[in-house]
Amino acid sequence: MIHTRALTRTFRTKGTTVEAVRGLDIDVEAGELLAFLGPNGAGKSTSLRMLTTLLLPTSGSATVAGCDIVSDPRGVRRRIGYVGQGRSAGVGQRVRDELVTQGRCYGMSHAEARTRADELLEVLELDGTADREVEKLSGGQQRRLDIAMGLIHRPALLFLDEPSTGLDPHSRANLWEHIARLRAENGMTIVLTTHYLDEADAIADRVVVVDHGTVIADGTSDELKGKVSGDQVTFTTEAAESARRAAAAVERVPSAHAIDTDGTTVRMRVERGDAVLPELLRVLGAAGVEPLTVQVQRPTLDDVFLTLTGRSLRDGDQEGEK
Repeated sequence: MIHTRALTRTFRTKGTTVEAVRGLDIDVEAGELLAFLGPNGAGKSTSLRMLTTLLLPTSGSATVAGCDIVSDPRGVRRRIGYVGQGRSAGVGQRVRDELVTQGRCYGMSHAEARTRADELLEVLELDGTADREVEKLSGGQQRRLDIAMGLIHRPALLFLDEPSTGLDPHSRANLWEHIARLRAENGMTIVLTTHYLDEADAIADRVVVVDHGTVIADGTSDELKGKVSGDQVTFTTEAAESARRAAAAVERVPSAHAIDTDGTTVRMRVERGDAVLPELLRVLGAAGVEPLTVQVQRPTLDDVFLTLTGRSLRDGDQEGEK
C-alpha cells in the first residue's frame, strides 16, 4: 500500500539547509495498521505531508495506493483519506452538509453522498447530530466527524495525524473503538501518528520509529520493547542496610544488571522478570532479606524511545513539528 525509497525533504531557512526527512525507506502492507512515531522534530509530519501529496519531496520516490506521489498526485488523493491535527469541518456548517460537500468533491452524486453521509453518521454514533452546527458538537463528536469526512469516499488507505490529541480518556477510547470497527469491517490500511504511546502499543500491528528524519526502528511493539535491556524489578526493604545486602545478593542472579539502590529501594533490570522473580526471592531469602513490596514492570514504548533516542517521546511541545 505504501512503498518509499530514499524519500528526502530539505528546507531552506535563514540561509541554512534543514534536512527534515533523510532517505526514508518504509513499506506498508494492505490492511496493516502502522504507528509512525518519533520525538518532536523527527520528520513525522513532513513525511505524512509528502505521502499525502501536500508537499513535494526533494528527492527519492514513493508510491501510495499504487500511485506515484509526484507523477500522479490526483490518483493518490482519490484513494486515500487524511485526518489532520486540526478540525476539518467548517465553522457554521451543518454536520450532514459538510459530509455531503466532501463527498461531492470526490465526484459522488448528491444522492450517493447523502446516503454515505447518513451511513457514517450512524456508524460513528453521530446520527442525532446531522442538522446541528459543527461548533455545537463536543470535542469527541467533532473528531468523529473528522474521521467521517476522511472516510466519505471509502478510501483504501487512511492517514490519521494525532487523531485523539486534546480528547479526554473516555472520548479517546470511544474514538478508537469506532476506528477499530470500521477497519475490521472494511479492511482499511491505517497509518497513525500519536503521542499517546498506550494507543500505539494497544492497536498497532507494527511500529516505525523515526528520528532526525530517518527510520531508526521497525517492528512490532513487543519486538521493539525487546531492544530495551529487560524488565525492571523494584523491591523495598525495611532498612537501607537491608537494601545494600539485597543489592549485593542479587548480583549472583545471571541476568540481573543495572542494579541500583535508593535508600530502602532496590531496582534492577532482568530478562523475563516474571520467570526470574522466584530465583530473586530465593536469593534474597538466603541473604536474610524479606522484601516488603516487589514490582515487575515490562518496558514501555517510552522506554524504547529513551533507549533509541536518549529522550522521551513526550519531551517538549507537541506542536510545531517540522
